[in-house]
Amino acid sequence: MASPIHSAPSVETLDLQQEIVRLQALLETSRQVHSTIRLDEVLSTVLRIVVRELELPGALSTDPRMSYGEMPEEPWTGCFRFPLHDKEGHHLTEMVVATPEGRPLTIYEEDFLERIALQAGVAVENARYYERSVEWARVQQDLHAARAIQRSLVPQQMPAIEGYSVAVRYSACYEVGGDCVDIISLPDGVQVMAVADVAGKGLASAIVSTAFRSAFRASVGAGLPLAELVSRLNRQHCAEGDETRNRYVTGIFLKLDPRAHRLEVVNAGHNPGFLVRPDGTTHELKASATPIGILPIVEYSSEIADFPPGSRLLFYTDGLTEVFQGDEEFGAERLLATFLKCNSPECAAILDTLWQELRRFAGNESQDDDMTALALMRMRA
Repeated sequence: MASPIHSAPSVETLDLQQEIVRLQALLETSRQVHSTIRLDEVLSTVLRIVVRELELPGALSTDPRMSYGEMPEEPWTGCFRFPLHDKEGHHLTEMVVATPEGRPLTIYEEDFLERIALQAGVAVENARYYERSVEWARVQQDLHAARAIQRSLVPQQMPAIEGYSVAVRYSACYEVGGDCVDIISLPDGVQVMAVADVAGKGLASAIVSTAFRSAFRASVGAGLPLAELVSRLNRQHCAEGDETRNRYVTGIFLKLDPRAHRLEVVNAGHNPGFLVRPDGTTHELKASATPIGILPIVEYSSEIADFPPGSRLLFYTDGLTEVFQGDEEFGAERLLATFLKCNSPECAAILDTLWQELRRFAGNESQDDDMTALALMRMRA
């Protein structure tokens, strides 16, 4: 019996088989490339596959710089470049491959490299998006922690001052802000208070604000007269680095002697404080000199005032007066009018009323600046 005759496979059959092998290799390559979301792992996987699959000496990516195998020194003369693009066609990085002895790429090799470059571009884009997401989540976590810390630095419990009521309110425009409010009780019962506003908003101003609060507390502990205390803060701020000096500070400072019922106030380039007397007349506690941190040598002067029963005082930052309803500003006059209408015997309730009026005025407008206020009242007999 004659043996069967085996005909040689046709060129078309060989081409089809080769294409099937290519597709299988590309599918496996795609699976491996998309199996990770770390940028370094994506690129190392791509380079390893290219070198091993095509039996090349080496391959590398240009940004970030990673390599696999043996690559010649730049400018990689005789190497072949394949750009990686995102879905929008923007350049991400470049894959550079070396061939044995610098020979040209075969049609199969070039086709394989072009296809893997398409897959790698998508994987690199996804990996970079993931890295940005992780970094953003880390930033958000840090900002939330900074917000919690800054809120903890606002006086959490008001000092018990016989015959007086005091309250503070703080609301940052962003996660953290540049406003500062503090109250320090001295051993002899004297209370030292401050409301300050660092130029700018956000994290940079918040850092300066925290440092300023620490400097204020240290100066109060030194037992300095109020005007000298503010001058010292000014000198210290001016002695800091350029970035800190660019963040000047407006502040209004108060020393209350609750036994003598007397106030001492120093205003360093800040919004005027409102002092309302028992008969309803008002007095503005205006600035005596420039903000802290602008000029290294400044002489601040203090203003002394009696604080009889029924008197009220309001310190605030410009975030309260610069609330807008369209093009209309809330303004200092409207703030004072609202403060005058508050008849509550408790300062916390007065600040609640102020904030409610500010929200009502702003409507759907977003908060554009940090808002801080301190209210002080001497009870009626």
